[in-house]
This record gives sequence, structure tokens and C-alpha cells, in this order.
Amino acid sequence: PLRPEAAAVLSQLREMGVQLWICSGDNERTVRHLAQQLGVANFTACVSPSGKAEKVAALQAVGEVVAMVGDGINDAPALAQADLGVAIGGGTDVAIETADVVLLNSDLGGVAVALHLARAVMRRIRLNFVWAFGYNIVGLPLAAGVFYPAYQIHLPPMFAGAAMALSSVSV
Repeated sequence: PLRPEAAAVLSQLREMGVQLWICSGDNERTVRHLAQQLGVANFTACVSPSGKAEKVAALQAVGEVVAMVGDGINDAPALAQADLGVAIGGGTDVAIETADVVLLNSDLGGVAVALHLARAVMRRIRLNFVWAFGYNIVGLPLAAGVFYPAYQIHLPPMFAGAAMALSSVSV
């Protein structure tokens, strides 16, 4: 059965620019009906557990970054193959052990929250890297005395050490 929050979560994921697929072991008619209800154009039905992993691998082969969401033993191979495996809480132990992220409850809303959080963390990491790189591009030559012969500018060792500690704390 369709989870009550599924349509809203898929809508959030679409807004985030995520391309959606349904890959299910259920029959074609059932999967087509669910895909229509959810507005998902891409779907496959009657897929075995290894077929799900193959579908993930095929998407990865064309350069897609794949997140797989599942809760059953049949999803475990695809969860392992995916770039990001998300297991729904209350799922089978093998799915939970295989996944990279485990939602503690059965609410699919956690998928959108986890993806949003992951993107925010990656933005922060990139920002910190740029900040640290820029800081060191300016600070290291100054601390090494590169500017002293031409401009008589130098940084005493005490201040260079403090600047290095400040850079670690600020990043």
C-alpha cells in the first residue's frame, strides 16, 4: 500500500532536483498504478533483488549519483550498490545493515530531510575548504617571510602560531 506521506515527500524531492524512479518486484499493473498516483514517470516492475542492483549500476554507469530507499531483504543488494543506501526504520535487519543511512522511524519524510542535511553539510565543507585554502595562500608566505626582502613585511613567530591556531578554530 502507498504510504500516506509518499506523494508529499516525492514532491519535495522533485523540488530538490532529484530524478525519481520506482524499481519494484511487484507486478507491472500495480507499479504502473502507484507510479501514476505519485507522478513518477520512470518505473520498472517484476524486478528481482539482483535486478534492482543491476538497475542501480546501470544508472551509475551513465554518470548518475544514485540514492536507493528500501526496507526489505529484496532491497539489500541495491542498497549496497547505490551511492547512498537509505533503509526505512522497521525494515529487515539485512536492509538496515546494508544501508548507509537508517531512518529510525517509518516516515519517508526523513529521506528529504537527510538529503537536505547532506547537501548543507557538503556546502559547509566546500566553504571551509575555500576559506582554509585562501587563508593559507596568504598566511604561509607572510609567515615564511617571503614579503620581507621587497616590502619589509614579516610576521613574528608568535603571531604566525596564533594565526595558525585561529585558522583551525575558524574553519
